[in-house]
Amino acid sequence: MTSPEKSDAATGTLRGGPRLRRVRAGGGRGAPLPLLVPALIGLAFLVVPLVALLVRAPWRSMPEQLTSAEVWQALRLSLICATAATAVSLVIGVPLAWLLARVEFRGRGLVRALVTLPLVLPPVVGGVALLTSLGRNGIVGKWLDAWFGVTLPFTTAGVVVAEAFVAMPFLVISVEGTLRAADPRYEEAATTLGASRFTAFRRVTLPLIAPGIAAGAVLAWARALGEFGATITFAGNFPGRTQTMPLAVYLALQSDPEAAIALSLVLLAVSVAVLAGLRDRWMTAG
Repeated sequence: MTSPEKSDAATGTLRGGPRLRRVRAGGGRGAPLPLLVPALIGLAFLVVPLVALLVRAPWRSMPEQLTSAEVWQALRLSLICATAATAVSLVIGVPLAWLLARVEFRGRGLVRALVTLPLVLPPVVGGVALLTSLGRNGIVGKWLDAWFGVTLPFTTAGVVVAEAFVAMPFLVISVEGTLRAADPRYEEAATTLGASRFTAFRRVTLPLIAPGIAAGAVLAWARALGEFGATITFAGNFPGRTQTMPLAVYLALQSDPEAAIALSLVLLAVSVAVLAGLRDRWMTAG
């Protein structure tokens, strides 16, 4: 390579030339047909049902459908229970995420697997598990009933417990990932200056991971709002007490499909709002 060529190569390296050439080489060609066709089919598979929901929505009767007392009752209960479940997840989920991210102990991989298990566990199975543990005759619930007179199944508190059970893993995973990405040297510096580990966590770590906690809380709230299987199994479907929006959709589908579509659109709007709020985290490639 001659001197001018070396100079040009060096200049290109400093200016990001090779990187730009790699991007152009990969992005200048069209997608191969064997990949493009199934990709488009997959996109249609996900988008068409949502579009059908919008097309078949009873727009003229929508105000009447959404202003009924039953709908507002279910929506109010859903918002209260989802918010309470998110609060419970924050109180016990953030310390659990810190334990998994910062403390080395035997069996940590098993604990992490158990924490993420509700993500893949069928919700109905989760409801059955809650009944066998926290039910009136459950291994823990019988003592709650005998000692404190607390009965969780088929109550509003049971809805909160069921939603927290399925939603908390989203918070734990998000916060743990943020903790692993955060530099632990800030905590170490705080402890060398005399702060306890809890003070370092409260004054240093929490401000650093606040965006991750917020993202995890939003995801947990959205998951709790849409919970169905564990809720109906553990808490039942009693209007005004345990009937949340997903349960109201299921009930309306059997007698009034238009009302079911209208209620589904409300949950769809909430989901879109959640994605819009997390666009910097989930909707960008960077």
